[in-house]
Amino acid sequence: MPYRIITRTVVGLLILAIFGAVTGPQWDPIPLTDPLQVQSTDTAIGHAPAEQHYEVRTRIVTVQLDGGTVQAQISEPIGAPGRRPGVVFVHGAGTGKFTVAFLAQAHALAAAGIVAMVPNKRLENYTTRYRNYVSMAGDYLRSVDLLRTQPDVDPTEVGVYGESEGGWITPVMATEDPGLAFVVLVSAPIVPPRQQAAFATDNYLRRTGVPSGVFRAIPRAVGITPPGGGFDYVDFDVAPYLRAMRQPVLVVYGTADASMPIVQGAQKVIEDTAIAGNEDYTVRYYAGANHGLRVDGAVSPVFLRDLTDWVSGLPATAAAWPRIAGAQPVQTYEAGPVPVPRWLSDGDVIVGPVVGSVALILLGATLELVSATTLRAANSKRRRRGRPALRSRRLAPGIAAPLAAVGIGTVAAMVALVWYLVTVAKLAVSYEQDAWVVTGGWIAERVLGIAVVVAVVVLLDRMQSVRRVPGARLARGTLASLVLWLPLTGAAVLLGVLAYWGIYQLGI
Repeated sequence: MPYRIITRTVVGLLILAIFGAVTGPQWDPIPLTDPLQVQSTDTAIGHAPAEQHYEVRTRIVTVQLDGGTVQAQISEPIGAPGRRPGVVFVHGAGTGKFTVAFLAQAHALAAAGIVAMVPNKRLENYTTRYRNYVSMAGDYLRSVDLLRTQPDVDPTEVGVYGESEGGWITPVMATEDPGLAFVVLVSAPIVPPRQQAAFATDNYLRRTGVPSGVFRAIPRAVGITPPGGGFDYVDFDVAPYLRAMRQPVLVVYGTADASMPIVQGAQKVIEDTAIAGNEDYTVRYYAGANHGLRVDGAVSPVFLRDLTDWVSGLPATAAAWPRIAGAQPVQTYEAGPVPVPRWLSDGDVIVGPVVGSVALILLGATLELVSATTLRAANSKRRRRGRPALRSRRLAPGIAAPLAAVGIGTVAAMVALVWYLVTVAKLAVSYEQDAWVVTGGWIAERVLGIAVVVAVVVLLDRMQSVRRVPGARLARGTLASLVLWLPLTGAAVLLGVLAYWGIYQLGI
């Protein structure tokens, strides 16, 4: 019997491994073979004017939008002569209030003689599930219009600064309003959101040191339509807007930003804007700066200097040497199209069976608990009356224990998988490593998955033995049949789900 159990377990594991391999795409990112070479390690902007310094005052204004309003803070130089250039800031996904966003950048610009305006992000039509970058561009252009009307601003010298997610919005603004004087793209994804998400996930996982088997989850999670609908913006392509953008552009990245394709992003901006005949680009990389251009918690002062110099010196600085400067950026893999699961591309189709299967297992356990409780109550009465207790023979002998192991094991493996993926995600985005969790957790999850298969094989073997006995039945009565087949059905589906997410992959 042990030999039979071992053989069938191996066969079961192979079947699950093959099932997991053929039901979804693999993850095989393309290496980036055309790196962008910096022309100088010195990021100083060529043809920059002499540095000026002014005291700064701030004031709050109200921006009228289509169907609403937002407040904005204007930072302006005190005593600067004539009308000044202006900059409108466009938030990334992680910011939305002028009280916390772009404080250092706005102050530095104003101190250099440039009027800076940071509007609040409009939030009533902005959620994780629903957002529209073209509509958001229209809202931010209302701030541009208001800044142009300020008495100390030259309306022909107003540009935009977009950070992170704002890098998908500002090119739309530049195309919709050709009168914008310039565009600053800071930590901009450039590639569509879905591609950026897969790239960032891959990069984070590599830095965290996860086992290679975990990477299979990337296209199977990022390539699907998320459950519950929405998320149409994840395939937004900013390239058509870049290809129509004629304004001078400053492209900025920190070399410690693991979430963005810092080489590919700059390359695409240069290539796409060239289609519109625009060769006015400047690219800067700052050593050790993160996604927010921060080094040791503070916005890089070198970046602030270069930002103010570039804006102040336009148009002379638009194409000044060096065009590409700073620390040499490194990007190992391309951010590219994410493989879409052939059969399981709908998130609802993935989540629904998991929830339903767990419900079946819990329902079977509940029915067994109710039945056992009822039996104990009946036997208690029989004992008080001096009658012998009834013995439960609802399931055939030897079936209950492996059935319980299968039900508990599959649910535990599913919960453990979710815990592992969430924990690894938290480690990844915080740039932390923990071998006990990352490697040990994955090994433990796979061992648990194998144990579940062993329990299934033992259960099926005992069911087969019962069927060989003349007159024997696996379950007597409807209730007993439900107690047997509900958990078994749910467990079978969960085994398929675990295989899909790579628990049983054996190099396939």
